[in-house]
Order: sequence, then structure tokens, then C-alpha cells
Amino acid sequence: MLNLALISSAGAYIDGTPEFSENDISFKEIPIEVEASDLHLTARGYNAAAVDEDINSQIPVARLLEFEQNGIIGQLNGVFWSFSGYIHDASAIAGQLGPKLVERLHRYEVQAALLVPASRLCHQSVGLVARAIELAGIPTMTLAVLKDVVESVRPPRVALYDGEIGSVAGKPNFPEHQRRILDESLRLIEPMDQPGIRKLVVELESQVELSRGER
Repeated sequence: MLNLALISSAGAYIDGTPEFSENDISFKEIPIEVEASDLHLTARGYNAAAVDEDINSQIPVARLLEFEQNGIIGQLNGVFWSFSGYIHDASAIAGQLGPKLVERLHRYEVQAALLVPASRLCHQSVGLVARAIELAGIPTMTLAVLKDVVESVRPPRVALYDGEIGSVAGKPNFPEHQRRILDESLRLIEPMDQPGIRKLVVELESQVELSRGER
């Protein structure tokens, strides 16, 4: 996996730039070097408490950079893409947001994309975006914690576990939990001929770890 893109629907934007408006179908390109303290969130449909505590619980740039350093991925793309996924107009996502994101992914020669929803409605928005990206020939993986939504939208590949909206990439300040979720999810991108919803085993491992006080 030579160039992995991160796409977040948490509504992140850089301090000093405009926030997302209601039903905004635009997106922002944010350099991965931007510090968490310089990011703000248009948090619609989810509680941003976990992200405020640890941004990697929803926008796991630090974890993915660790993966790059350890050779789990070739590289993390130099920018990540952020939009506010609390969008009720599904046709606008499929017809406008998705294709415009695809253009930028091709511009950066992205070879795979990890999509992380934030809210319940975000699961639908992200699923539609993932479908557009896959149609353009770029494999995707969508993290998810709401089975009913992803079953209805049917993103090409879903890594599902029993988590919470607002911290879909892992529990805040629990980096090992975040690493497990991401590692298992990214490995599921590789079997290109096996799309569908995969249940992660990370929750069982984490329950055992917590019961032992190993956090």
C-alpha cells in the first residue's frame, strides 16, 4: 500500500478558515503536519468530547504515521480530506461530493483510502463516498460502528466493530486500541476480490485487556 488517503467526515477545518455550513457538500484538504491544536470541528450529529480529548479517536493521523514509520503502509498521503458528513441530501453526495473527492485522490495518485465516519448520518455519507471512490478504481476501507446503516448503504468494504459514534477510530487516549482497529481494517483492503462487511476481533482483545487492567 504505497499511498494511503485518510478521509474524515468529522468536519475538521484549520483555525482561521471557514467552518462547514449546514448540509455543506464541500471538503477541505488539510496537511498532515497541521497540529491538532490548530484544528476545529463542525461537529454535527455526534458528541465531539472524545475528539477534543484525543483527535486520533476520530482523525487518526498520528497512528497512521506510526504505521508508515513501521512499514505497515508505504506512506500516508501528504494531506487528508475532511468534510462534514451530516448531510441529508444523498444525491448531492453521490453526484457532487464523491466525484470531486475522486478528482483530488487521482491528483495525489492515491492508491487506497481509509474512510472514517463520525455520526450516524456520517455512516451513510461516507458509504456513498466510498462507493464513488471504488468505482474510480481506488480500493477503500470504511470503519463503522453502526451495522444497520452500512448494510443499507453498502460501502464496498466495511470494518465493523462495537464502538461509539464520535470515536470511530478507537477509544480516546488508548493508542493500542486505535492501532488494533486500524491495523486489522487496513489488512482487509488487500483481498481485492472479497468486498463486504467484516467484523473486527479487536473488541474481544480489548475486553480481555481491560479486564486485566492492561490499559
